Amino acid sequence: MKKILRPVDLAQATGLSVQSIRNYERYGFIPPAERGPQGYRLYTAHHLHALRISRTIIASYGWARARLIMSTLHRHDLPAALALIDAYHAEIHGNRCHIEETLRALRTTSITIAPLFATEDAAKLKLLNERQGLLIREAARRVDVRVSALRFWEEQGLLHPARDRTSGYRFYDAEQMRNLQVIVLLRKAGYNFEAIRAILAQLAAGTPEQALQAAEKRLQELAEMSRRCLEALAELWAYIKTL
Repeated sequence: MKKILRPVDLAQATGLSVQSIRNYERYGFIPPAERGPQGYRLYTAHHLHALRISRTIIASYGWARARLIMSTLHRHDLPAALALIDAYHAEIHGNRCHIEETLRALRTTSITIAPLFATEDAAKLKLLNERQGLLIREAARRVDVRVSALRFWEEQGLLHPARDRTSGYRFYDAEQMRNLQVIVLLRKAGYNFEAIRAILAQLAAGTPEQALQAAEKRLQELAEMSRRCLEALAELWAYIKTL
């Protein structure tokens, strides 16, 4: 016969409140508990296992995504749960690829940005970039942000796209796209607008050290996220085999 655990037993074992235990059940983090004759919840060691696994998954995948993963597993839909997990790993990989691309752009910045300013050839290069530049929707799609974000960053003085004199359309040339990649990266890393302005100014002066450091730090953070996910998955798979 399985040992019956009360909500307070699970709360004491995990450091959560009794109400939190009920919430975890309501949101699908743990399987529904059987009820006793008087309606009391009857938990078991399996529920305690699910609760501990849920907290591990939350720490690695975030609350909302962990809720979807665990509730899907408890509906006995393993393929859908695996798809949710894979989607998050793909997101991490996509971010890593984007940052590596940004790093490559930054590493060439000291050579390529300085000639864009205050030289006779700069006007020709700027004109060429304007003709070959990206419209705002395409520029936003390239860095996976909303069009409204680009407009807002322009209002903040972070972007300076060229404008077509006839249509008024914005065009983002190679220089602006490099700046846009840097802005997206630094915003994700938690930098405020003042700090980003300073870094963009350094980039324009051919000194990308701070931006490079931020990108490399973000890569380290993503590696740590991958490590935590791997550890969590090892525990999750052991739990899945008990379902």
